[in-house]
Amino acid sequence: MTDPADTAVAIAVAGENVVDLVPVSGTPDGYRALLGGSPANTALAAARLGTPTALIARIGGDTFGRRVRERLATGGVLTRYLVDAREPSSLAVVSFDEQRRASYDFWFTGTADGLWSGDELPDPLAPDIRALHVGSVALHLEPGGAALLRMILSEHARGAVTLTLDPNVRPSVCGDIAAVRRRLETIVPLCDVVKASNEDMALLYPDLEPREAARTWHTWGPALVVLTEGHRGATAIHEHRTVTVPAPEVEITDTVGAGDAFMGALLHTLAEQDLLGGDRVGALRTLPATDLQTILEFATTAATYVCTQEGATPPNATELVAWQKQRTDQSTT
Repeated sequence: MTDPADTAVAIAVAGENVVDLVPVSGTPDGYRALLGGSPANTALAAARLGTPTALIARIGGDTFGRRVRERLATGGVLTRYLVDAREPSSLAVVSFDEQRRASYDFWFTGTADGLWSGDELPDPLAPDIRALHVGSVALHLEPGGAALLRMILSEHARGAVTLTLDPNVRPSVCGDIAAVRRRLETIVPLCDVVKASNEDMALLYPDLEPREAARTWHTWGPALVVLTEGHRGATAIHEHRTVTVPAPEVEITDTVGAGDAFMGALLHTLAEQDLLGGDRVGALRTLPATDLQTILEFATTAATYVCTQEGATPPNATELVAWQKQRTDQSTT
């Protein structure tokens, strides 16, 4: 797939790729290698839905790295900001509980994703970028995390893009939760849109109910804070209103990549509604509640679709429409 320099790009996503080693059913020690990583999944989700999206990432210099590049290109993610790295790709061993919710053991030491240097990151972003999305493990691995923070501060000062965040907290990789919380509390006030899961908030603020923690973040400046709540759906805190939508009921295959699909679909819809860009923050702040509910419903549907698939497999627009129609037809028969 070509990646012409003049292709219009609405979104840039900065962060890691991860190779998920997923257990094979029926075999005690068998694993399948499925490509993932929260930022990469988010970029892929937005791109597959039709929003031009570039990934800012270091790609491992191994066989997995070549597969990562193929996945991104096949999914329509633009490669202008990818950096060839000599280090190996990052790995995660996935395990599931009885409800098929995923947990992860990570291998990031010495891998490509945490070793950004400042001169490898775009400064500034190209004029055609309308939003910068950041989050997950790459924010906390050093020296790359400090380099990404400098880029966030620079882009906030420039004021040309919408800044969005999905913390995707992984304490087994990021280390001291207090240090993670301090860095996120530096970044949240710089952002226009923040999405977090109830698990993220429980880890960061164990003494607060997750919605209360999300409301606190909203008071720090973001136009929109969205809390994903698993099978209960999602809640958005926006100006003086709170909007909640339920999740569709489905049989879950696994939850790998569901939150990333939500974030990608959220960014895609904001792009479609011309709500991205530094000059559109005012419009985002005054978004009517009915429009916000529609945005949340679409993102929740995309995340639920992923829960019916194995691994991080976000839908394209045609697949999502067909899946919704199939569910509607089944409910009326």
